[in-house]
Amino acid sequence: MRGAPSINQNAYTSALPNFRNLGILLRILLIVNMCGIGAAVLKAPTLAGAWQELLSISALLQPLLIVCLLALVGFSGLLRRLPYFLGAAAVIVIVLALAAFIAVLVYGSTRDAAYAFERYAVISLLVTAMLLSYFNLRGRALSPALSEARLQALQARIRPHFLYNSINAVLSLIRQEPKRAETALEDMADLFRVVMGDNRELAPISREVELCRQYLGLEQLRLGDRLRVSWRIDKMPADALVPPLILQPLLENAVYHGIEPRVEPGEVSIDIYMARNQVHAVLRNPYAKEGNHHGGNKMALNNIRERLQLHFDAEAVLETRVREDTYQVHIVMPYVKAAAA
Repeated sequence: MRGAPSINQNAYTSALPNFRNLGILLRILLIVNMCGIGAAVLKAPTLAGAWQELLSISALLQPLLIVCLLALVGFSGLLRRLPYFLGAAAVIVIVLALAAFIAVLVYGSTRDAAYAFERYAVISLLVTAMLLSYFNLRGRALSPALSEARLQALQARIRPHFLYNSINAVLSLIRQEPKRAETALEDMADLFRVVMGDNRELAPISREVELCRQYLGLEQLRLGDRLRVSWRIDKMPADALVPPLILQPLLENAVYHGIEPRVEPGEVSIDIYMARNQVHAVLRNPYAKEGNHHGGNKMALNNIRERLQLHFDAEAVLETRVREDTYQVHIVMPYVKAAAA
């Protein structure tokens, strides 16, 4: 009998960074320029002369850096499809080829060009190797947030009380509304099938929305009219890819902290739309400043922030806002489709 997938199957596998990602480009610019500043300070005999040295280094560094970034952005899709070590070798070859091109362009076919290329080549090789190592280590550091998405959902977000109460809600329907009870059991099966699946890859946001509808439907079985749900997804790009289980834990928090403590009905609203080539998801639920119902430890928010960072780097943002009687979570992600991914 085949066992369930091991969490070890979610172990980190090396991958080149997405050079079309704004956060990756900003990190490369920052690291390379910091290296240039450090080299200028070390090379200059005095601190006052470091500025002149920095200008001299920048005259060589900046043109090569800009050309290399443009080339890596252009070849990013091809490079990411290659095995890691082959892709890393291709990056080094591209950088060295561009270093030779810049040297010839600036100095022509002279000895100065050969000398300049040697300098370019050594510096470029060292900096490129350092950057590849940095992004590889960064991916390894962040990967637990992604590989533990299933554990996070099982251990923290899908609480035992939810399963217990949902089963009781279904049992109460079996005699009076057997068809509705059967549908509820099917929704539970679908929900836990997704939760226990392999959640490493991006998934269509339409699938995430369907999962959330099933979850909220189960909660409405036990909460009844106390839980009101408002969907505004007419402007949602259904083909957008998002990290799986990115909305459901937030909706569970919304029900658990915003609806359960209340005697009167409360509304959970979900607004998903696209603006300026970005996908926005805004979730709101009632909020009471005075109350002691389940303080919460923000595990879901932290987990989602880390997974957004791993997938989209600086291009994704999660913000929370507390108003007078409303708690809001606003997620912004780049619009990524299957072909681009």
